[in-house]
Amino acid sequence: MHVLLVEDDAVLADGLARVLQGHGMVVDVVGNGTQADQMLQHIEAAVVVLDIGLPGIDGFEVVRRLRARDGNTPVLLLTARDAIEDRVRGLELGADDYLVKPFATAELVARVKALARRNAPKPALLTLGLLTLDTFARRASIDGRPVELSVREWAVLEYLLQHTGRVVSKQQIIDAILPWGGDLTLNAVEVYVSRLRLKIADAGMSILTIRGFGYMLEQQA
Repeated sequence: MHVLLVEDDAVLADGLARVLQGHGMVVDVVGNGTQADQMLQHIEAAVVVLDIGLPGIDGFEVVRRLRARDGNTPVLLLTARDAIEDRVRGLELGADDYLVKPFATAELVARVKALARRNAPKPALLTLGLLTLDTFARRASIDGRPVELSVREWAVLEYLLQHTGRVVSKQQIIDAILPWGGDLTLNAVEVYVSRLRLKIADAGMSILTIRGFGYMLEQQA
């Protein structure tokens, strides 16, 4: 995985780069916003880890220019500013997540990996049993028969299909479909799963409840 780290504190940048490299990532480090903007016009990074307070142009402007070029590279903002206005501004400009300094390096690694997974290419068709999800056309069908799904039902079912045969927690589902929290609760996930069970009852699959852990989607024998 290729990560572009943009941080003007050389000591911090070196330490973070070593941590990311220790997790198998290839890391390019730049120390100012202007250089970061230029690099993002010529390289493909899996994730950009971007400090807001930079010499040259700041992190906000780097994100704005990246999104103006239709760049969809995930961006994780690093900031010492804990004002909610700064967080909101960064997300509205197109950042995907943020960390407020100081932070645990383990959390940084986890967030970088999560952003890379979310942006990884996904197959157009997800199938299991008689169920097919066309992720491009946003259509679901069972043995050719259309299935009506709400936006949230679709998101939950898509996530379960992407993790067929694996146990996923309610919180993992929430984090995957609403990266910044939103208004989706654990109880709401239970409701959507209950509705999905009814809608895919004849699709040759089951959404199992693994008590104390979460859910697992599996094909029926």
